[in-house]
Amino acid sequence: MSSGHPPVPEPLDVPVADSHCHLDIGTEGRDGEEGLPLEDALARGAAVGVPRIVQIGCDLDGARWAVEVANRYTAVVAGVSLHPNEAPRLVDAGGGSALDDALAEIDRLAADARVRAVGETGLDYFRTGEGGRAVQHRSFRAHIEMAKRHGKALVIHDRDAHDDVLSVLADAGAPERVVLHCFSGDVEMARECVQRGYWLSFAGTVTFKNAAPLRNALAITPPERLLVETDAPFLTPTPYRGRPNASYLIPLTLRAMAEVKAMSVEDLATAVATNSDQAFDPW
Repeated sequence: MSSGHPPVPEPLDVPVADSHCHLDIGTEGRDGEEGLPLEDALARGAAVGVPRIVQIGCDLDGARWAVEVANRYTAVVAGVSLHPNEAPRLVDAGGGSALDDALAEIDRLAADARVRAVGETGLDYFRTGEGGRAVQHRSFRAHIEMAKRHGKALVIHDRDAHDDVLSVLADAGAPERVVLHCFSGDVEMARECVQRGYWLSFAGTVTFKNAAPLRNALAITPPERLLVETDAPFLTPTPYRGRPNASYLIPLTLRAMAEVKAMSVEDLATAVATNSDQAFDPW
């Protein structure tokens, strides 16, 4: 496997936002890879037509960092949350009060004007077994209420839990703006999400060879319901899968999406840029 960050792709003519990124993890590096310094990551993105980033914090430290960076750099806005897999860990470490205290801190952070999203929240049945699912549901519902109370977008993490995610959103009452981060559902789920008025955010996974069902879901999703993301430093698009991801690689994913949609890259980018403003407010 090749190492190091992939080369810079051809810039986009119409700028778009990376709707979901983990700059903190990318800065530190992972799995022995060299990190990409924050200012380098922002500069590389801007140079290829990705001048805006939604930075997602997934635990208390990450959420605090996201808010701090969003207040320092105009290119960045924040999402704050306890990741679905974080909630059971908090309960295991300190009981229900530890989770309650953490949720209260996320709620406090969500009030910041540079926070535009509550999330990523949701359900993850891949990494958390049945014993932790009730805690995940509790945390998910708390985040839904936060998003509604603060008037922020709700960013959903859904792994192997499609039906339950949609059921909880319907039962709890979804906020006005919902984003399905790294959409992983099929055509049927995409249609349901579109009918409910959710945005579907596609990551580098849509370029993977074995992702035909995902591309089919993308194909039937109207342009006005689409966002693009990296989930960096994870999910690097083909042909650089396995190497560190960063916002500057968004053009690869967007061009692949445009091909699936039989649209020009410029038209899709225009739609995605508009959708980003609607989902997260302009920045």
